[in-house]
Amino acid sequence: MAAANAPIAMREALTLPSVGINPQFITFTHVTMESEKYICVRETSPQNSVVIIDMSMPMQPLRRPITADSALMNPNSRILALKAQIPGTVQDHLQIFNIEMKTKVKSHQMPEQVVFWKWITPKMLGLVTQTSVYHWSIEGDSEPVKMFDRTANLANNQIINYRCDPTEKWLVLIGIAPGAPERPQLVKGSMQLFSVDQQRSQALEAHAASFATFKVAGNEKPSVLICFASKTSNAGQITSKLHVIELGAQPGKPGFTKKQADLFFPPDFADDFPVAMQISQKYSLIFVITKLGLLFVYDLETAAAVYRNRISPDPIFLTAEASANGGFYAINRRGQVLLATVNDATIVPFISGQLNNLELAVNIAKRANLPGAENLVVQRFQELFSQTKYKEAAELAAESPQGILRTPETVAKFQSVPVQAGQTPPLLQYFGTLLTKGKLNAFESLELSRLVVNQNKKNLLENWLAEDKLECSEELGDLVKTVDNDLALKIYIKARATPKVVAAFAERREFDKILIYSKQVGYTPDYLFLLQTILRSDPQGAVNFALMMSQMEGGCPVDYNTITDLFLQRNMIREATAFLLDVLKPNLPEHAFLQTKVLEINLVTYPNVADAILANGMFSHYDRPRIAQLCEKAGLYLRALQHYTELPDIKRVIVNTHAIEPQALVEFFGTLSREWALECMKDLLLVNLRGNLQIIVQTAKEYSEQLGVDACIKLFEQFKSYEGLYFFLGSYLSSSEDPEIHFKYIEAAARTGQIKEVERVTRESNFYDPEKTKNFLMEAKLPDARPLINVCDRFGFVPDLTHYLYTNNMLRYIEGYVQKVNPGNAPLVVGQLLDDECPEDFIKGLILSVRSLLPVEPLVEECEKRNRLRLLTQFLEHLVSEGSQDVHVHNALGKIIIDSNNNPEHFLTTNPYYDSRVVGKYCEKRDPTLAVVAYRRGQCDDELIDVTNKNSLFKLQARYVVERMDGDLWEKVLQPENEYRRQLIDQVVSTALPESKSPEQVSAAVKAFMTADLPHELIELLEKIVLQNSAFSGNFNLQNLLILTAIKADPSRVMDYINRLDNFDGPAVGEVAVEAQLYEEAFAIFKKFNLNVQAVNVLLDNIQSIERAVEFAFRVEEEAVWSQVAKAQLREGLVSDAIESFIRADDATQFLDVISAAEGANVYHDLVKYLLMVRQKAKEPKVDGELIYAYAKIDRLSEIEEFILMPNVANLQSVGDRLFDDGLYEAAKIIFAFISNWAKLACTLVKLKQFQGAVDAARKANSSKTWKEVCFACVDAEEFRLAQICGLNIIVQVDDLEEVSDYYQNRGCFNELISLMESGLGLERAHMGIFTELGVLYARYRPEKLMEHIKLFSTRLNIPKLIRACDEQQHWKELTYLYIQYDEFDNAATTIMNHSPDAWDHMQFKDVAVKVANVELYYKAVHFYLQEHPDLINDLLNVLALRVDHTRVVDIMRKAGHLHLVKPYMVAVQSNNVAAVNEALNEIYVEEEDYERLRESVDMHDNFDQIGLSQKIEKHELLEMRRIAAYIYKKAGRWKQSIALSKKDNLYKDAMETCSQSGDRELSEELLVYFIEQGKKECFASCLFICYDLIRPDVALELAWMNNMIDFAFPYLLQFIREYTGKVDELMKDKIEAQSEVKAKEKEEKDLVAQQNMYAQLLPLALPAPPMPGMGSGPGMTAPFTAPPPMGGMGMPPMPMPMPMPPFGMPPMGTY
Repeated sequence: MAAANAPIAMREALTLPSVGINPQFITFTHVTMESEKYICVRETSPQNSVVIIDMSMPMQPLRRPITADSALMNPNSRILALKAQIPGTVQDHLQIFNIEMKTKVKSHQMPEQVVFWKWITPKMLGLVTQTSVYHWSIEGDSEPVKMFDRTANLANNQIINYRCDPTEKWLVLIGIAPGAPERPQLVKGSMQLFSVDQQRSQALEAHAASFATFKVAGNEKPSVLICFASKTSNAGQITSKLHVIELGAQPGKPGFTKKQADLFFPPDFADDFPVAMQISQKYSLIFVITKLGLLFVYDLETAAAVYRNRISPDPIFLTAEASANGGFYAINRRGQVLLATVNDATIVPFISGQLNNLELAVNIAKRANLPGAENLVVQRFQELFSQTKYKEAAELAAESPQGILRTPETVAKFQSVPVQAGQTPPLLQYFGTLLTKGKLNAFESLELSRLVVNQNKKNLLENWLAEDKLECSEELGDLVKTVDNDLALKIYIKARATPKVVAAFAERREFDKILIYSKQVGYTPDYLFLLQTILRSDPQGAVNFALMMSQMEGGCPVDYNTITDLFLQRNMIREATAFLLDVLKPNLPEHAFLQTKVLEINLVTYPNVADAILANGMFSHYDRPRIAQLCEKAGLYLRALQHYTELPDIKRVIVNTHAIEPQALVEFFGTLSREWALECMKDLLLVNLRGNLQIIVQTAKEYSEQLGVDACIKLFEQFKSYEGLYFFLGSYLSSSEDPEIHFKYIEAAARTGQIKEVERVTRESNFYDPEKTKNFLMEAKLPDARPLINVCDRFGFVPDLTHYLYTNNMLRYIEGYVQKVNPGNAPLVVGQLLDDECPEDFIKGLILSVRSLLPVEPLVEECEKRNRLRLLTQFLEHLVSEGSQDVHVHNALGKIIIDSNNNPEHFLTTNPYYDSRVVGKYCEKRDPTLAVVAYRRGQCDDELIDVTNKNSLFKLQARYVVERMDGDLWEKVLQPENEYRRQLIDQVVSTALPESKSPEQVSAAVKAFMTADLPHELIELLEKIVLQNSAFSGNFNLQNLLILTAIKADPSRVMDYINRLDNFDGPAVGEVAVEAQLYEEAFAIFKKFNLNVQAVNVLLDNIQSIERAVEFAFRVEEEAVWSQVAKAQLREGLVSDAIESFIRADDATQFLDVISAAEGANVYHDLVKYLLMVRQKAKEPKVDGELIYAYAKIDRLSEIEEFILMPNVANLQSVGDRLFDDGLYEAAKIIFAFISNWAKLACTLVKLKQFQGAVDAARKANSSKTWKEVCFACVDAEEFRLAQICGLNIIVQVDDLEEVSDYYQNRGCFNELISLMESGLGLERAHMGIFTELGVLYARYRPEKLMEHIKLFSTRLNIPKLIRACDEQQHWKELTYLYIQYDEFDNAATTIMNHSPDAWDHMQFKDVAVKVANVELYYKAVHFYLQEHPDLINDLLNVLALRVDHTRVVDIMRKAGHLHLVKPYMVAVQSNNVAAVNEALNEIYVEEEDYERLRESVDMHDNFDQIGLSQKIEKHELLEMRRIAAYIYKKAGRWKQSIALSKKDNLYKDAMETCSQSGDRELSEELLVYFIEQGKKECFASCLFICYDLIRPDVALELAWMNNMIDFAFPYLLQFIREYTGKVDELMKDKIEAQSEVKAKEKEEKDLVAQQNMYAQLLPLALPAPPMPGMGSGPGMTAPFTAPPPMGGMGMPPMPMPMPMPPFGMPPMGTY
């Protein structure tokens, strides 16, 4: 059977290697497929990763670096579950990740190892451990919940599946285990079925199982079924069964009957067993898949076998349901992802034809709505109908596949059935069944609704529509509209009868819904007509409808102007305005006309509306001049102004200020240009200055920046309007800083009598011109002098003010100003009054009136300038008597006392309040000594120094400076620029300091001399103080200072000072001497103070005399001194002397430096003595380690052994490593042996050539690195026995194997390496690398052993690596074998063909050829066999027959000229009806003159060039060949050529049959004429019967009569007469039946009323009444065609009816 006709279609959806999956990972443990959406592959090399393949885009796999033992993708979403064993435990760590959100959903640590897990639902994971089964929900924070324990039958089983039913009430666990001992290859399957409700388990034998749901007739709730397949062996008898059982049967409800069926395994699959089961809910089919690729298909309801075939040549290990198309996915070991689907077009014909199971075919067709059972269903329907089983017929029609019986004819058939009294009419039974089963189609809905409407049962229609039981149509809506408009509208909407829906909405006045609905369905109604209709009855509704149209996408379907005209035609101004205002909101240029229009109509009719529209400012594109004129006419002057653009128009309108709101007019001025605005303002002032002044002022205020303040001022000044100027500038003043503006405002205010405003501005403004303002106010002579006082007081015109007031006799304002306004300016007033010669009494009285508020200093200054200071004596004494401490008061009083010489010294020394600097300055020219007294009292240093220098008072200056003790003052007087410095120093040394008894004063003076860098003067000073017997002779600090100053200034005196002085700081002074490079003086100081270490350091570091230092050390005999000497000797490289000195110093602190120096100088004997001393003082690992090393260097190995046995803190490991690195192997050997460092000991023994010992040490070390070092050393020393011992311990490590192999091979030790590897095969830890490396070595050096090695250990080899080695060494036979083992069949085939002398084996090549993936290799193989093994080519082609393109194969053979060679192959594949094969075989048959085979080929296979073959053989010498040519012409429809060829060869029977089949009357009659012409009377008679339907009777009789052949034509004549008489009889019968029907109808009409009453009583609530008269009629009857009766006579045999007849009812005829 061809694959195209198979009920199950198989196709390759994907190959895992094509998306980068390594074949080694295509196993049950690495690949998971939980649903048809995702495949998940876990890879472990070259790195751990998880590959997720989305089946919707399989060529874009998602690869993530994840390490896990198992990975499962969720069946529905991109959620990944991972399982990994926790190292060192038997626990598993479970994690769930959301890949899209990149988040962890949850995780859990299982206390047991999970041996199998699976997504049983999209929200639930099933976890199977060795003992129990758990469920883990991915929702919430729940942990796994234990469901049940595993039964004993699953012990030691490999779990391969776990499932739950849709209700999650039933669970099944499936495992497999090795078979019985007598037949272990037959795997045993075990199943555990668990009930959640009953908490019970049942153990069964099964290999695969699945749950399903099935709805049993009479039970509304689906039944839960379990299907399981088993293959068991009992006493050598194998039993394979499929079971289908209901779980949890529902009491009192029809249940599912248990079913079982046999699974038939072919002999070649005796050990095969089921591995998976999938159930198609769509088709209710069971798919059982076996390991070796067999597929069994069974019907779920009956367990009847449907199909069996092998779907995969490779083992299948994984399947998944493909619920979208009712099939399943399967994955085999090659990585093919196969998709099995049900072939909808062929499964029903297959079941009915091939299986001859008509009932199953009909059930499947009904169940899945499949084609192919139409004839069966129709036939069954007719049978039921003829048997009056109307209910069963109705159910069959309702469930008919693809609705083939849901037709008007069926309805008419039920309508035509007479209604029996007391029974439900068949039509109602039919409709009731349809409503129960589902939804009615359009015709059925209409018919049923017509019945309901006639019965006035509208509620039934509403219920059915709500339940979606009726298919809506326009006709149904029309029917319902007669009883319910709302219901009809719903039907119209569902039926998408758009015009009817729009009309219905219009009738209901729901115009907004019209637009919404039209937009939804894409319908365009007549909007203009709808709008006109609405206008007549609902103007506001029309506006709303128009607005809705304007908001439609794509623009308004009706022009806005047209809509507006419709409103205006009916004088609907307001409605038109409302519409236009809404649609013109976007303010577009193209709407200019409409904007003008809406404004015009409202300016004429409703000016206030137009004003509001213009006020909103929503339009900007209308005709502005036109609107301006209309506004002016309507009295809207402001709108007219806003729209006019010419100045004359504006000036004409603007004077109507009485009708324009002032504020709006002011705002209008803001829209004009500066020039036009000023012109208009002038016009307004000219027309009515008083009335329009306020508007002009407001305008000027508002737009002063635009118009210009100057222009506005000029405008007001032009009309001499100081009032306007006052109001205008008043508003502008606060923001202006222009002095002229402020002055003009003051002027305007003054001229308008606004004195208070003048006073305020002069007081507060900071911007007017004070001089100009002062002069104006003085000229104006205002009665109130306060404005002038403000100006003069603020801007310093107080003398002018005083003079103005005094000359104008305004003394009251002078007193008020001084007393109240600004007492601080009283001195200026007093000064001006003195200048104006005012009487002293008025002045004194004025001063006393102010008293304490008067500022004394400026008053004194004013009086002092005019030499009138005595005038203030009374005032000052009065202030002093009141307790005033004002410095200026006392300064003035002092000056008066000094001038009067009234005991000034007493005042200067006793008064604490005067300013010494001011009074001293006043005294300088009068008496310098008084100035010194005043300056000393106030510590006025600069002034005192200056006055003493000028007057040569240096003794007073020296005493002041010493007493002052101020560093800054000392610095000033001692600076080199001071020309009087020497005189001062002399007075300080000779007088000031000797007189002083204060140490602080002496210290300050010394410090000042030091700061001024006067060392010689300082020495002079100090010698006088220290060396001469004075109070400070023994002062510690002064002695230090003297020596230090000498060190710095005069080193020659230092040694003398050291010898003469005893009370100084020796260590500090010594250090200073060292820094000054006075080393001998420093040595003398340290020696004098017994500072021996410092002294020896001076000798060593500064004088650099080790000899003097050694001598000094022997003299003092101090360890610290010897330590310093030793360090110096060490620095100088005198290592031995340094070590001796360190020992004398008993100093172990510098052992690191000593060790380093000793090693550099190679003085290990001295180092040993030093280290022994150090060990007594410190326990340092470095010391002990260096001691061992020193012993080793001087070859004292016995001391090393003794030392390491004693307590020590040496780091023996590092010491040993150092000894090893420096080549001291014997000493290193001792150390490593003592610390048991076998790895290092082994390396050391290798260096000492002690290989046996090295091997023993390496064995103890058991380190890969150690083994390698010893091994490689043994190889280099050709100690191969020892090397092999080491090598066996190395090669068990995969990472080290290659290194060992390379080392051996690089040194040419091939045999020894092979021996090593062969020995390694028997190791317990032997791994794949050893077997592979040995194979590589065999390939390179011993090829004769290679094949045997490969065959023995093929499963333990790294085949890709060995493939490369065989390819390099050209071992083709072995390479082929490896390719086959690695499933690289393409490479295997290529290798065999490219290297056939070594690699070819026919049976092997056939096995490989059928498994290759590259199609081109098939044809390469054909070429190969054609060239090298032509005798076996047919065998090869038969194997490849299902895979090759037969046309291409034939083409290859034809080009090679060996077409006959593959004749057996072509015969075998000719059933495929391939043109190239057919033509090749036909060609061969023609050449071989095998006409029987040629006829058979032409009959059975029509795909070839028929005309070409006919033309080729129509002239063949063999008659049968020419007959075949005529036969082919006949098949090709070339009737004339076929007949001509038959006539030529006298094959008259063939010619007559050809004519009969052609249906061509002309050809038949021509053949009759030919037979008459040839005198073939018998042929003439035969032709009449063979061509009976084609030959006209008159032609036949005419030819027979004219050629005297009436006798031969007479049988034809009898048959013709019999046929026509039969037809006449049938016509008469039809007429009689028609008359009977008329009578029956009349009788039916009479009984109609009674029938209706009867039906009304029997009607169920949900069904309508029976049909009315005339609604149906019975089907017409057509008489079947009857064959002519049997005839005899005329020498012709009778024609018995039971016999099969040739075409057209003629008997078989012999060949003429």
